[in-house]
Amino acid sequence: MMILFDFDSEAACNSWIPVNDVVMGGVSHSRFDYVGESTGVFSGTVSLENSGGFASVRSTPSLYDLGKYAGLLLRVRGDGKKYKMNLKTEATLDGVQYQAVFETQQNVWTEIVIPFSKFVPMFRGVPIYDSPPLDTASICSFGLLISDKQAGPFRLEIELIVAKHRNGAVGKV
Repeated sequence: MMILFDFDSEAACNSWIPVNDVVMGGVSHSRFDYVGESTGVFSGTVSLENSGGFASVRSTPSLYDLGKYAGLLLRVRGDGKKYKMNLKTEATLDGVQYQAVFETQQNVWTEIVIPFSKFVPMFRGVPIYDSPPLDTASICSFGLLISDKQAGPFRLEIELIVAKHRNGAVGKV
């Protein structure tokens, strides 16, 4: 199996770093904490003050060759809000991110399957139509984002992020 992240320890969760709208003057905040039972929690508050409106976390850079996989499977328990999964192919703070939106159900564990074909190249929230498609053999960072004027507190529990084989099976690194 190809388990990319299983959040089974505090160290596993500490490798996810917040990047919030404070980088552009906003006041949103987020954190990623280990809560036991192999679960990490992405939580905080999104504020629209000072032209803000997003909170995110991302994994520390490391190269992932997912070229033989079809997409990702996430096991999450949400709050009914929409989130985005971000993938980066460059280890920079800024730059193109490939994003896919997923919805959560309040207080229900759900398996979310996101094919790599659903990831759209974005730069600071704007689609980049002339950007190359996601190079799945060169993914260097994963991230979670909440935006789209969803002001207020949020909480997304996440148990696993797994690469999904082209034949439908789930694999492990």
